[in-house]
Amino acid sequence: MKRLITWGFIFLFVVLLLKSCIKQDIEPVYTPQKYSNENLDNIKYPLKNKNITIDGVDYLQSQAPVGEYGGELILSTIGEGPKTFNPCNTKDATSSSMAGLLYDGLLTTHPLTGEVIPLLAKSFSAKGNEYTLNLRKGLKWSDGKPITVDDVLYTYWEVVFKGLGNTATRDAMLINGKLPKLYKVDDYTVKFVTPQPFAPFLRLLSYPIVPKHYFKPVSDKGESAFNAFLSPNTPPSEIVSNGAFKLKEYVAAQRVVFERNSDYYKINLENKKLPYLNRLVYLIVGDTNNEILKFEAKETDVLSLRGANVARYKQRESESDYKIYNLGADTGTLFMVINLNNRKNSEGNWNVALHKQKWFRDRNFREAIDWAVDRDGMVRNIAHGVAKPLFTSESLNSIYLNKKLQPHPKDLNVARKKLEESGFIIKDGVLYDLSGKRVEFDLLTNAGALERESIGVMIKQDLEDLGMKVNFKPIEFNTLVNKLANTCDWDMAIIALTGSPLEPHDGKNVWKSNGPLHLFNQRKPNQKYDDRLAWEKELDDIIEAGAVKLNFNERKQIYDKYQEIIYKEKPIIYLYSPIRITAVRKRLKNIFPTSLSGVVYNVDEIWIDKKGEVK
Repeated sequence: MKRLITWGFIFLFVVLLLKSCIKQDIEPVYTPQKYSNENLDNIKYPLKNKNITIDGVDYLQSQAPVGEYGGELILSTIGEGPKTFNPCNTKDATSSSMAGLLYDGLLTTHPLTGEVIPLLAKSFSAKGNEYTLNLRKGLKWSDGKPITVDDVLYTYWEVVFKGLGNTATRDAMLINGKLPKLYKVDDYTVKFVTPQPFAPFLRLLSYPIVPKHYFKPVSDKGESAFNAFLSPNTPPSEIVSNGAFKLKEYVAAQRVVFERNSDYYKINLENKKLPYLNRLVYLIVGDTNNEILKFEAKETDVLSLRGANVARYKQRESESDYKIYNLGADTGTLFMVINLNNRKNSEGNWNVALHKQKWFRDRNFREAIDWAVDRDGMVRNIAHGVAKPLFTSESLNSIYLNKKLQPHPKDLNVARKKLEESGFIIKDGVLYDLSGKRVEFDLLTNAGALERESIGVMIKQDLEDLGMKVNFKPIEFNTLVNKLANTCDWDMAIIALTGSPLEPHDGKNVWKSNGPLHLFNQRKPNQKYDDRLAWEKELDDIIEAGAVKLNFNERKQIYDKYQEIIYKEKPIIYLYSPIRITAVRKRLKNIFPTSLSGVVYNVDEIWIDKKGEVK
């Protein structure tokens, strides 16, 4: 499921980014082809993991080269740190990734090929609308109790299907309003039966399995208790998990420390238990400038590079202790969302100015913004060429990308014509609507994400060229998320979502009109009116239809149509897709980067070459 991304991307001149220099035509200092130091296809990726049974325990054997035990991997994260360690209640990328270290799902995705492969499940089969999974025998929770099908049944019956925590997986599993049925075959075999064959279903079984004996006493108390469960204040020693790492320490606004789970079910080629690392540490840094300073000081091991830093780091690579990888286009999307919400509150009263709703619901107004935004300038001046303009709701590396949707340059003449068609008037450089109100609104983003802050500065000027007054306001990430998800009290926002290049249904929680991340026209649980726009109704039908088509070409046609609707209606203005360039310390071994999964996805296989450490 898509989640909000908290971090931004780094570039050095952000603090000096004035209006005058934004307008300069700076030549790109980087092209991916020029600096691509290694083709990922040439990296020798290990074979698929194997099932190995030893003394009645069904282990998953890594085929990566055998490494050395010990040491710690130090990463960084932008923002305030995780909001929860409850894997069933994560709504942002940081919380999701950290909770994901603690809990595994039945299935996962092969990091290179993208195919569905077993994880907690030893094997699985799919026949029509029946999906049978065989759980590994002999596995234990971190408190020593066995992992059985009862934990699987509890996770889906009492958490997912009842809509506890984040409802995105439940919503994604609904087929024409019906959930799958679930059957216990025996203590280690479970069967799901969907109302009809359902293309995305196996990928949805990556949902984390949680321990019934630990979670049920809390879920029995109701939704509020469940949502508060495993907050960052939870003593780490109390958390029962099954992942490669256990939570060791959390210090607010400073660091999150995970320690090796010595009873993990994955083993190496010598049948010794993984992971190799003793500790995995996330340093919580305030912004992207601090992130790069930590890497420069050798306090962290991995750094995502953006903007001017790419060329600088590349020039130093041959004499450095790091290696640079080009992972291709980002799998997520970066955009500006426009508030189309019906701004009546539950009592039917208008809680914000009605004139803004009229502006934002006018397609000509949204199109004018789209034509005024200078994506090419953003790529030059903010990303320093390490990006490509984005116009579609699918990422540039998606196998479902609609390539017929063509990009266009900034054109203020087209933008002004769109505004004129809806009766807007520019007088003395100021834009007014039909009633004589000046067009003025707020533009939000999350503070500390310096790339987004610079995008906001640039969009502010782009729209001022149309006579609009834009109040750009970076605010704390949690405050921003609460505004977008739980109120109508916002106008526009620059934000990003995670995404899957393999499965458009991953975005159901965004595109369905009742989805929890349908940010541009959010429905509240107690909302008694249905003000779906005509194209929103069409989107609802498309998302349902795409999921039950099993043929790729048929699905591609359907998802091409959904992209056409977003491209035409523009509730979201897509900006650009960064090229993911990552610097990794050479002392890290078993690094097998892929464009699909990134660099350190296989943290249970990574080890530290202590001989290669720089003193």
